[in-house]
Amino acid sequence: MSPLPTGNTQRLPKVQATFRKESIAQKQTRLARRDAVKNTFVRCWESYKTNAWMSDEVAPISGGSRNPFGGWGATLVDSLDTLWIMGMRSDFERAVAAAVNISFETAATDEINMFETNIRYLGGFLSAYDLSGDKRLLRKAKEVGDMLYAAFDTPNRMPITRWRWHEAAKGAQQTAHDNVLLAEMGSFSMEFTRLSIVTGDPKWFDAAKRVSDVFEKQQDTTALPGMWPIVVNGRDQAFNQHTAFTFGAMADSTFEYLPKTYALLGGAVREFKTMYEKAVATAIRHNFFRPMVPDENDILMSALVNVHKEEGGNTRFEIDPEGQHLVCFVGGMLAIGSKLFGLPDHLEKAQKLVDGCIWTYQALPLGIMPETFHMIPCPSQNSSCPWDESRWKKEVLRKNGVVDLDFSQADEIIPQKRLPKGFTDIGDTRYILRPEAIESVFVLYRVTGRKDLLEAAWAMFEAIETNTRTNLGNAALADITVKPPPKTDSMESFWMGETLKYFYLIFSEPDLISLDEYVLNTEAHPLRIMVS
Repeated sequence: MSPLPTGNTQRLPKVQATFRKESIAQKQTRLARRDAVKNTFVRCWESYKTNAWMSDEVAPISGGSRNPFGGWGATLVDSLDTLWIMGMRSDFERAVAAAVNISFETAATDEINMFETNIRYLGGFLSAYDLSGDKRLLRKAKEVGDMLYAAFDTPNRMPITRWRWHEAAKGAQQTAHDNVLLAEMGSFSMEFTRLSIVTGDPKWFDAAKRVSDVFEKQQDTTALPGMWPIVVNGRDQAFNQHTAFTFGAMADSTFEYLPKTYALLGGAVREFKTMYEKAVATAIRHNFFRPMVPDENDILMSALVNVHKEEGGNTRFEIDPEGQHLVCFVGGMLAIGSKLFGLPDHLEKAQKLVDGCIWTYQALPLGIMPETFHMIPCPSQNSSCPWDESRWKKEVLRKNGVVDLDFSQADEIIPQKRLPKGFTDIGDTRYILRPEAIESVFVLYRVTGRKDLLEAAWAMFEAIETNTRTNLGNAALADITVKPPPKTDSMESFWMGETLKYFYLIFSEPDLISLDEYVLNTEAHPLRIMVS
């Protein structure tokens, strides 16, 4: 059993900027925006209480309810710390009284997603406990932690990430799967570590560390040394076999948790620092690209890289220049890492990555970024990149399977596909109320104090609120390239647990959930940093 390294903590470098005093007018504007965000949250919360209380989600158009996350009240638990942060104490008390009576002895699904259960439920209970000190929440966190811990009861202690709990209850053999998404394997360290800290029981820290030890051991042996592939083999403890690498979907939080777990432990486990630095150094060389855009803005995107072993032993790195809304978290990750580890070049990259997400929001007709899209990489990240209309149209033709370089066909495809200049394809036109862009805008603002980020955040909020609002909440959008955008009857719990929380925090005083006192898990649940 690996003990908690409680005696090796150190004073961490300051992450947040020192904010100058604002004028009366600036403060009034900021607080008015903060209150507008809160009003949206209150409307959604009241709808959830009325139409879907104790269910996972409220349907924001029909008023029904959905239970995709076990039926344990995902929106209720995800919103606990948001209620506290927004000062809604009476609602918080009612929510806690309901949440502590959730039964985890039954589930609405035969298969439990351990990743989602960990980040939403365990993270939600721990955060609400860290903020309020209510011991009932700690007991509930331990209950969820014990359930999750059972999925680590395998021969090699690698977790079953999609856990068929009925079979386990009947005594079936438990074995980790051979094809596991990287994010689902590597995203337990923050919540498990914090649970061990607050309970004094090292078993959860030990369980997560056994996984991170495999990551550390195999980090330099992958096809793209420094990063781990999207898919890993839990059954054989082989995290170095596949050949697709990204910070984006299916991989994201494994990398995000490296600097955050380091901070959570007060710098006591240096392996997280080493793993982070190696991963980001590789991504800067291979995954980050500057897109060719009409205003020649110096921005960055983070892409997927496929590695090909060719005859003669040569290795070819093929970049897929797909942008994702989800991968917008990377700018915030680099901003935090730059301060924790004294890496000013990471802060420069962070600013360009965040500016890239802001640029993408502004480039779309609604002012909202799509789920996925493609752009043209510039020759390098650091060289000039003049706009080339012919090259853009040529790539639009190629993405649409047109071999003949007839630009008249491109002139037909571009309005048909509703492609703003610079975009060669929008593969997924949805906006599902995601938080990642505002997450990194918030983090970068807290790290740098850049005032323009407040304006960017407000433009994002206004665009999202205007286009997603319903009488019963806010609805995901099926296509952000058309006006008005078609809505879908979905409002995931992260809308209230993450997206609105980040919008609220950026317009709040900087000492509210200070990044020098808390790290936020991938579901935006703030966990208190351990100090000696």
